[in-house]
Amino acid sequence: MDYKNSEAPISTITYERTKIEAPTSNIYEAITIISQRASQINDDLKRELIEKLEEFATYNDNLEEIFENKEQIEVSRFYEKLPKANAIAIEEWLEGKIHHRKVTEIQE
Repeated sequence: MDYKNSEAPISTITYERTKIEAPTSNIYEAITIISQRASQINDDLKRELIEKLEEFATYNDNLEEIFENKEQIEVSRFYEKLPKANAIAIEEWLEGKIHHRKVTEIQE
């Protein structure tokens, strides 16, 4: 998914509890699903950021030489300005983009 074009809020906002719990009828179950999705989003964003920063990596053993790469700084700033993973997950949940299923019995 393209997290860069997300309409999720950057700052903290308050949601109606009834809207959050509506798909599951259980607020705790809804929060668990949202938190699992937020972890997935966070992992994706972190992996993507690391891949982009690896392009700028220089491998020196000399600690005295520290290079300031403007492109690397811009990439880092861009990712810092993105909405947080939990805000994106809540947006996806409210829009019905997260599919979940409930396991009722453990099969052996």
